[in-house]
Amino acid sequence: MEFYIPAKIYHEDGAVLKHGKELASLGRKAFIVTGKSSAVKTGALDDVIKALEDSDTGYILYDKIEENPSVETVMEAADTGRDQGADFVIGIGGGSPMDAAKAIALMVQNRDTSGEILYQDIKIKALPVAEIPTTCGTGSEVTPYSILTRNDKKTKQSIRHKVYPAIACIDAKYLKHAPVSVIRNTAIDALGHLLESYFNKKATDYTRMLCQHGLMAWAKNRTVLSCGTEFTDENYNQLLFASTLAGMAISHTGTSIPHGLSYYMTYNKNIPHGKAVGMFLPGYLALIEKNLVPGYSDVIAGMGFNNLEEFKAFIGHCLGEYCITDEDAGKMVQEMLGNPQKLSSVPFETGEEELQDIIKYAR
Repeated sequence: MEFYIPAKIYHEDGAVLKHGKELASLGRKAFIVTGKSSAVKTGALDDVIKALEDSDTGYILYDKIEENPSVETVMEAADTGRDQGADFVIGIGGGSPMDAAKAIALMVQNRDTSGEILYQDIKIKALPVAEIPTTCGTGSEVTPYSILTRNDKKTKQSIRHKVYPAIACIDAKYLKHAPVSVIRNTAIDALGHLLESYFNKKATDYTRMLCQHGLMAWAKNRTVLSCGTEFTDENYNQLLFASTLAGMAISHTGTSIPHGLSYYMTYNKNIPHGKAVGMFLPGYLALIEKNLVPGYSDVIAGMGFNNLEEFKAFIGHCLGEYCITDEDAGKMVQEMLGNPQKLSSVPFETGEEELQDIIKYAR
Protein backbone atom coordinates (compact mmCIF):
# COMPACT_ATOMS: atom_id res chain seq x y z
CA MET A 1 0.00 0.00 0.00
CA GLU A 2 1.51 3.32 -1.09
CA PHE A 3 0.66 6.87 -0.05
CA TYR A 4 2.44 9.94 -1.38
CA ILE A 5 1.67 13.66 -1.01
CA PRO A 6 4.80 15.72 -1.76
CA ALA A 7 3.21 19.17 -1.39
CA LYS A 8 4.24 21.04 1.76
CA ILE A 9 1.01 22.42 3.22
CA TYR A 10 0.67 25.52 5.36
CA HIS A 11 -2.92 26.03 6.56
CA GLU A 12 -2.98 29.02 8.89
CA ASP A 13 -3.75 32.71 9.16
CA GLY A 14 -1.25 34.73 7.12
CA ALA A 15 0.22 31.60 5.53
CA VAL A 16 1.68 33.38 2.48
CA LEU A 17 3.54 36.08 4.40
CA LYS A 18 4.65 33.74 7.18
CA HIS A 19 6.24 31.44 4.62
CA GLY A 20 7.12 34.03 2.03
CA LYS A 21 10.84 33.27 2.03
CA GLU A 22 10.17 29.62 1.30
CA LEU A 23 7.73 30.59 -1.45
CA ALA A 24 10.28 32.89 -3.02
CA SER A 25 13.02 30.25 -2.74
CA LEU A 26 11.39 28.22 -5.51
CA GLY A 27 13.21 30.33 -8.09
CA ARG A 28 14.46 33.73 -9.20
CA LYS A 29 11.42 34.95 -11.12
CA ALA A 30 7.81 33.95 -10.45
CA PHE A 31 5.07 33.65 -13.03
CA ILE A 32 1.88 34.51 -11.12
CA VAL A 33 -1.22 32.92 -12.68
CA THR A 34 -4.66 34.24 -11.73
CA GLY A 35 -8.13 35.01 -13.00
CA LYS A 36 -9.36 38.52 -13.66
CA SER A 37 -10.48 39.58 -10.19
CA SER A 38 -10.62 37.08 -7.30
CA ALA A 39 -6.91 37.19 -6.51
CA VAL A 40 -7.16 40.97 -6.17
CA LYS A 41 -10.43 41.07 -4.21
CA THR A 42 -9.27 38.49 -1.69
CA GLY A 43 -5.94 40.19 -1.03
CA ALA A 44 -4.08 37.01 -1.99
CA LEU A 45 -2.27 38.69 -4.89
CA ASP A 46 -1.07 41.54 -2.66
CA ASP A 47 0.23 39.01 -0.13
CA VAL A 48 2.11 37.06 -2.79
CA ILE A 49 3.65 40.18 -4.33
CA LYS A 50 4.76 41.44 -0.90
CA ALA A 51 6.28 38.06 -0.07
CA LEU A 52 8.24 38.09 -3.34
CA GLU A 53 9.33 41.71 -3.05
CA ASP A 54 10.47 41.19 0.55
CA SER A 55 12.79 38.49 -0.78
CA ASP A 56 13.91 40.53 -3.82
CA THR A 57 12.34 37.96 -6.13
CA GLY A 58 11.07 39.10 -9.51
CA TYR A 59 7.64 38.29 -10.88
CA ILE A 60 5.32 38.57 -13.88
CA LEU A 61 1.54 38.61 -13.58
CA TYR A 62 -0.75 36.75 -15.98
CA ASP A 63 -4.37 37.47 -15.00
CA LYS A 64 -6.28 36.17 -18.01
CA ILE A 65 -7.24 32.68 -16.82
CA GLU A 66 -10.91 32.07 -17.61
CA GLU A 67 -13.29 29.72 -15.84
CA ASN A 68 -12.54 26.21 -17.14
CA PRO A 69 -9.27 27.29 -18.79
CA SER A 70 -8.51 26.11 -22.28
CA VAL A 71 -5.38 24.61 -23.78
CA GLU A 72 -5.16 27.73 -25.93
CA THR A 73 -5.01 29.99 -22.86
CA VAL A 74 -2.34 27.80 -21.29
CA MET A 75 -0.22 28.08 -24.43
CA GLU A 76 -0.62 31.86 -24.58
CA ALA A 77 0.40 32.16 -20.94
CA ALA A 78 3.34 29.81 -21.42
CA ASP A 79 4.65 31.97 -24.27
CA THR A 80 4.63 34.96 -21.92
CA GLY A 81 6.34 33.02 -19.16
CA ARG A 82 9.09 31.85 -21.48
CA ASP A 83 9.65 35.31 -22.96
CA GLN A 84 9.92 36.87 -19.50
CA GLY A 85 12.28 34.23 -18.10
CA ALA A 86 10.04 32.78 -15.38
CA ASP A 87 11.50 29.82 -13.52
CA PHE A 88 8.61 28.97 -11.16
CA VAL A 89 4.84 29.38 -11.18
CA ILE A 90 2.36 30.52 -8.52
CA GLY A 91 -1.34 29.79 -9.03
CA ILE A 92 -3.83 31.93 -7.10
CA GLY A 93 -7.58 31.33 -7.13
CA GLY A 94 -10.01 28.49 -7.57
CA GLY A 95 -9.45 25.34 -9.55
CA SER A 96 -9.11 27.15 -12.86
CA PRO A 97 -5.97 29.23 -12.12
CA MET A 98 -4.44 26.48 -9.97
CA ASP A 99 -4.96 23.80 -12.64
CA ALA A 100 -3.75 26.15 -15.35
CA ALA A 101 -0.61 26.96 -13.33
CA LYS A 102 0.48 23.31 -13.47
CA ALA A 103 0.00 23.02 -17.23
CA ILE A 104 1.75 26.35 -17.75
CA ALA A 105 4.68 25.14 -15.63
CA LEU A 106 5.02 22.19 -18.01
CA MET A 107 4.86 24.28 -21.15
CA VAL A 108 7.27 26.98 -19.96
CA GLN A 109 9.80 24.31 -19.04
CA ASN A 110 9.44 22.44 -22.34
CA ARG A 111 10.27 25.06 -24.91
CA ASP A 112 9.61 24.63 -28.62
CA THR A 113 6.80 22.14 -28.03
CA SER A 114 3.10 22.30 -28.83
CA GLY A 115 0.10 21.84 -26.56
CA GLU A 116 -0.21 18.30 -27.87
CA ILE A 117 2.38 17.10 -25.36
CA LEU A 118 -0.04 17.89 -22.53
CA TYR A 119 -2.00 14.81 -23.58
CA GLN A 120 0.87 12.57 -24.66
CA ASP A 121 2.10 9.72 -22.48
CA ILE A 122 5.72 10.86 -22.31
CA LYS A 123 7.97 11.88 -19.43
CA ILE A 124 8.57 15.61 -19.19
CA LYS A 125 9.48 17.91 -16.31
CA ALA A 126 7.73 21.04 -15.05
CA LEU A 127 8.85 24.20 -13.29
CA PRO A 128 8.18 24.28 -9.52
CA VAL A 129 4.61 25.27 -8.66
CA ALA A 130 3.08 26.90 -5.57
CA GLU A 131 -0.68 27.13 -5.08
CA ILE A 132 -2.86 29.52 -3.05
CA PRO A 133 -6.59 28.55 -3.04
CA THR A 134 -9.35 31.15 -2.75
CA THR A 135 -12.25 28.65 -3.02
CA CYS A 136 -13.06 25.46 -1.11
CA GLY A 137 -13.63 22.74 -3.68
CA THR A 138 -10.96 21.75 -6.10
CA GLY A 139 -8.16 20.57 -3.81
CA SER A 140 -5.82 21.47 -6.66
CA GLU A 141 -3.38 22.92 -4.14
CA VAL A 142 -2.33 19.33 -3.34
CA THR A 143 -3.34 17.26 -6.38
CA PRO A 144 -1.14 16.52 -9.40
CA TYR A 145 -4.05 17.11 -11.81
CA SER A 146 -4.67 19.85 -14.35
CA ILE A 147 -8.06 19.70 -16.02
CA LEU A 148 -8.37 21.86 -19.10
CA THR A 149 -11.03 22.64 -21.68
CA ARG A 150 -10.31 20.92 -24.96
CA ASN A 151 -12.16 22.82 -27.63
CA ASP A 152 -11.01 20.25 -30.20
CA LYS A 153 -13.04 17.60 -28.35
CA LYS A 154 -15.71 19.90 -26.89
CA THR A 155 -15.14 18.70 -23.33
CA LYS A 156 -12.86 18.99 -20.30
CA GLN A 157 -10.01 16.57 -19.83
CA SER A 158 -7.14 16.09 -17.40
CA ILE A 159 -3.66 16.35 -18.89
CA ARG A 160 -1.59 13.15 -18.91
CA HIS A 161 1.16 14.49 -16.66
CA LYS A 162 1.23 14.71 -12.88
CA VAL A 163 2.47 18.02 -11.51
CA TYR A 164 2.43 18.10 -7.72
CA PRO A 165 2.68 21.57 -6.14
CA ALA A 166 5.78 22.12 -4.04
CA ILE A 167 4.01 24.42 -1.57
CA ALA A 168 0.35 25.11 -0.74
CA CYS A 169 -0.54 28.19 1.36
CA ILE A 170 -4.11 27.93 2.67
CA ASP A 171 -5.64 30.93 4.44
CA ALA A 172 -9.33 31.15 5.38
CA LYS A 173 -9.40 34.93 4.99
CA TYR A 174 -9.30 34.57 1.21
CA LEU A 175 -12.53 32.54 1.25
CA LYS A 176 -14.42 35.36 2.99
CA HIS A 177 -14.65 37.29 -0.26
CA ALA A 178 -16.31 34.50 -2.25
CA PRO A 179 -20.06 34.75 -3.01
CA VAL A 180 -22.30 32.21 -1.27
CA SER A 181 -23.01 30.56 -4.63
CA VAL A 182 -19.30 29.99 -5.22
CA ILE A 183 -18.79 28.58 -1.72
CA ARG A 184 -21.75 26.23 -2.19
CA ASN A 185 -20.70 25.02 -5.63
CA THR A 186 -17.07 24.50 -4.69
CA ALA A 187 -18.00 22.80 -1.39
CA ILE A 188 -20.16 20.37 -3.37
CA ASP A 189 -17.24 19.73 -5.70
CA ALA A 190 -15.15 18.80 -2.64
CA LEU A 191 -17.97 16.53 -1.49
CA GLY A 192 -17.91 14.86 -4.90
CA HIS A 193 -14.19 14.23 -4.49
CA LEU A 194 -14.75 12.65 -1.08
CA LEU A 195 -17.58 10.39 -2.25
CA GLU A 196 -16.01 9.39 -5.56
CA SER A 197 -12.71 8.62 -3.86
CA TYR A 198 -14.28 6.63 -1.02
CA PHE A 199 -16.28 4.45 -3.42
CA ASN A 200 -13.44 3.78 -5.79
CA LYS A 201 -11.67 0.59 -6.86
CA LYS A 202 -8.34 2.29 -6.16
CA ALA A 203 -9.33 3.28 -2.62
CA THR A 204 -7.12 2.14 0.25
CA ASP A 205 -7.39 2.35 4.01
CA TYR A 206 -5.33 5.56 3.83
CA THR A 207 -7.51 7.27 1.23
CA ARG A 208 -10.71 6.21 3.00
CA MET A 209 -9.30 7.63 6.23
CA LEU A 210 -8.87 10.98 4.46
CA CYS A 211 -12.40 10.76 3.08
CA GLN A 212 -13.93 9.94 6.44
CA HIS A 213 -12.16 12.81 8.15
CA GLY A 214 -13.01 15.10 5.24
CA LEU A 215 -16.69 14.19 5.48
CA MET A 216 -16.66 15.02 9.19
CA ALA A 217 -15.21 18.46 8.47
CA TRP A 218 -17.59 19.02 5.56
CA ALA A 219 -20.65 17.98 7.60
CA LYS A 220 -19.99 20.71 10.17
CA ASN A 221 -20.97 23.21 7.46
CA ARG A 222 -24.04 21.44 6.12
CA THR A 223 -26.54 23.82 7.76
CA VAL A 224 -24.77 27.02 6.77
CA LEU A 225 -24.36 25.75 3.19
CA SER A 226 -28.07 24.99 3.01
CA CYS A 227 -29.32 28.19 4.62
CA GLY A 228 -26.77 30.59 3.18
CA THR A 229 -26.49 32.26 6.57
CA GLU A 230 -23.37 34.08 7.66
CA PHE A 231 -20.24 31.96 7.60
CA THR A 232 -17.79 32.04 10.51
CA ASP A 233 -14.02 31.75 10.44
CA GLU A 234 -14.46 28.18 11.64
CA ASN A 235 -16.74 27.43 8.68
CA TYR A 236 -14.18 28.79 6.24
CA ASN A 237 -11.36 26.80 7.82
CA GLN A 238 -13.35 23.56 7.95
CA LEU A 239 -14.48 23.89 4.32
CA LEU A 240 -10.90 24.47 3.19
CA PHE A 241 -9.71 21.57 5.35
CA ALA A 242 -12.31 19.24 3.82
CA SER A 243 -11.35 20.38 0.33
CA THR A 244 -7.64 19.77 0.91
CA LEU A 245 -8.26 16.32 2.43
CA ALA A 246 -10.45 15.49 -0.55
CA GLY A 247 -7.66 16.61 -2.87
CA MET A 248 -5.22 14.30 -1.11
CA ALA A 249 -7.66 11.41 -1.51
CA ILE A 250 -8.30 11.87 -5.24
CA SER A 251 -4.57 12.28 -5.83
CA HIS A 252 -4.45 8.52 -5.31
CA THR A 253 -7.80 7.33 -6.60
CA GLY A 254 -8.96 9.90 -9.14
CA THR A 255 -12.64 10.71 -9.62
CA SER A 256 -15.37 8.67 -11.29
CA ILE A 257 -18.83 8.97 -12.84
CA PRO A 258 -20.25 12.21 -11.35
CA HIS A 259 -17.17 14.12 -12.47
CA GLY A 260 -17.16 12.38 -15.83
CA LEU A 261 -20.79 13.32 -16.48
CA SER A 262 -20.25 16.88 -15.25
CA TYR A 263 -17.78 17.78 -17.99
CA TYR A 264 -20.47 17.68 -20.69
CA MET A 265 -22.80 19.94 -18.69
CA THR A 266 -20.05 22.42 -17.93
CA TYR A 267 -18.76 22.65 -21.50
CA ASN A 268 -22.10 22.58 -23.33
CA LYS A 269 -24.49 24.17 -20.80
CA ASN A 270 -22.09 26.54 -19.02
CA ILE A 271 -23.03 25.09 -15.62
CA PRO A 272 -20.40 25.72 -12.91
CA HIS A 273 -18.26 22.67 -12.33
CA GLY A 274 -19.26 22.01 -8.71
CA LYS A 275 -22.94 22.35 -9.49
CA ALA A 276 -22.59 20.00 -12.46
CA VAL A 277 -20.87 17.41 -10.24
CA GLY A 278 -23.54 17.75 -7.55
CA MET A 279 -26.32 16.98 -10.02
CA PHE A 280 -25.12 13.39 -10.31
CA LEU A 281 -24.09 12.61 -6.74
CA PRO A 282 -27.52 11.41 -5.49
CA GLY A 283 -27.97 9.06 -8.45
CA TYR A 284 -24.47 7.70 -7.99
CA LEU A 285 -25.13 7.01 -4.31
CA ALA A 286 -28.42 5.35 -5.24
CA LEU A 287 -26.47 2.81 -7.30
CA ILE A 288 -23.92 2.43 -4.51
CA GLU A 289 -26.82 1.49 -2.21
CA LYS A 290 -28.45 -0.76 -4.80
CA ASN A 291 -25.22 -2.67 -5.37
CA LEU A 292 -24.62 -3.09 -1.63
CA VAL A 293 -21.21 -1.43 -1.78
CA PRO A 294 -19.62 -1.51 1.71
CA GLY A 295 -19.51 1.78 3.58
CA TYR A 296 -22.69 3.29 2.14
CA SER A 297 -24.49 3.75 5.49
CA ASP A 298 -21.35 5.13 7.15
CA VAL A 299 -20.94 7.74 4.41
CA ILE A 300 -24.58 8.87 4.54
CA ALA A 301 -24.29 9.25 8.30
CA GLY A 302 -20.87 10.91 7.97
CA MET A 303 -22.42 13.65 5.84
CA GLY A 304 -25.03 14.22 8.54
CA PHE A 305 -28.03 12.73 6.74
CA ASN A 306 -30.46 10.01 7.80
CA ASN A 307 -31.04 8.63 4.31
CA LEU A 308 -30.52 9.23 0.60
CA GLU A 309 -33.73 11.22 0.19
CA GLU A 310 -32.52 13.78 2.73
CA PHE A 311 -29.26 14.08 0.84
CA LYS A 312 -31.05 14.47 -2.48
CA ALA A 313 -33.26 17.22 -1.03
CA PHE A 314 -30.19 19.03 0.33
CA ILE A 315 -28.41 18.87 -3.03
CA GLY A 316 -31.52 20.06 -4.86
CA HIS A 317 -31.90 23.01 -2.52
CA CYS A 318 -28.25 24.04 -2.88
CA LEU A 319 -28.06 23.63 -6.66
CA GLY A 320 -31.29 25.32 -7.69
CA GLU A 321 -32.76 24.87 -11.14
CA TYR A 322 -31.14 23.20 -14.14
CA CYS A 323 -32.29 21.23 -17.17
CA ILE A 324 -31.06 17.94 -18.65
CA THR A 325 -32.67 17.16 -22.01
CA ASP A 326 -32.97 13.76 -23.66
CA GLU A 327 -30.29 14.86 -26.09
CA ASP A 328 -28.01 15.83 -23.20
CA ALA A 329 -28.56 12.46 -21.54
CA GLY A 330 -27.74 10.54 -24.72
CA LYS A 331 -24.57 12.50 -25.37
CA MET A 332 -23.40 12.19 -21.78
CA VAL A 333 -23.85 8.43 -21.86
CA GLN A 334 -21.88 8.10 -25.09
CA GLU A 335 -19.14 10.36 -23.76
CA MET A 336 -18.86 8.29 -20.59
CA LEU A 337 -18.86 4.98 -22.45
CA GLY A 338 -15.83 6.34 -24.29
CA ASN A 339 -14.06 7.05 -21.00
CA PRO A 340 -12.88 3.65 -19.74
CA GLN A 341 -10.66 5.23 -17.08
CA LYS A 342 -13.64 6.71 -15.22
CA LEU A 343 -15.74 3.58 -15.62
CA SER A 344 -12.96 1.32 -14.38
CA SER A 345 -12.88 3.17 -11.05
CA VAL A 346 -16.48 2.30 -10.18
CA PRO A 347 -16.94 -0.56 -7.66
CA PHE A 348 -19.78 -2.20 -9.59
CA GLU A 349 -20.61 -3.16 -13.18
CA THR A 350 -21.34 0.02 -15.10
CA GLY A 351 -22.80 0.30 -18.58
CA GLU A 352 -25.37 2.31 -20.48
CA GLU A 353 -28.25 1.28 -18.21
CA GLU A 354 -26.47 2.33 -15.02
CA LEU A 355 -25.43 5.66 -16.53
CA GLN A 356 -28.98 6.36 -17.63
CA ASP A 357 -30.20 5.55 -14.12
CA ILE A 358 -27.82 8.11 -12.60
CA ILE A 359 -28.93 10.77 -15.06
CA LYS A 360 -32.64 9.98 -14.53
CA TYR A 361 -32.16 10.46 -10.81
CA ALA A 362 -30.82 13.95 -11.55
CA ARG A 363 -33.69 15.03 -13.81
